[in-house]
Amino acid sequence: MARLNDDAQWIVLMGFVVSFSLFFLAIVLNQSVVVGQTTAEAVSEFPKDDIRSVRDVIIQSVFLDDSGTTLNRTHVQNEIQRLSLSRQGSTVNFSSNAIAGYTNVYIHYNNGVTIYNETWTY
Repeated sequence: MARLNDDAQWIVLMGFVVSFSLFFLAIVLNQSVVVGQTTAEAVSEFPKDDIRSVRDVIIQSVFLDDSGTTLNRTHVQNEIQRLSLSRQGSTVNFSSNAIAGYTNVYIHYNNGVTIYNETWTY
């Protein structure tokens, strides 16, 4: 740069400054896109519909009669656990007990990514 005059040196220097600032902005924007993508993936991985459907079936099964028919409570609850494991790849454990006129249902859902626990009272 020794042979360039002062105006040309300023032009070359400003070219370096602009190119470095564009490079820095490109890195910053790239990182912000990656953070937004992983956040959106984490939200979409939560199986809200799967949990809601299993929860509804579990609550309905609590009110079944435990008589000798094929549609008794124990049979239906075993089928819920088997179907959730084979179709959704998730383990579902639940139990219910009645205390002082209230029925408490404890639900545990785990698909390897999401763990969901709930106590439902009726």
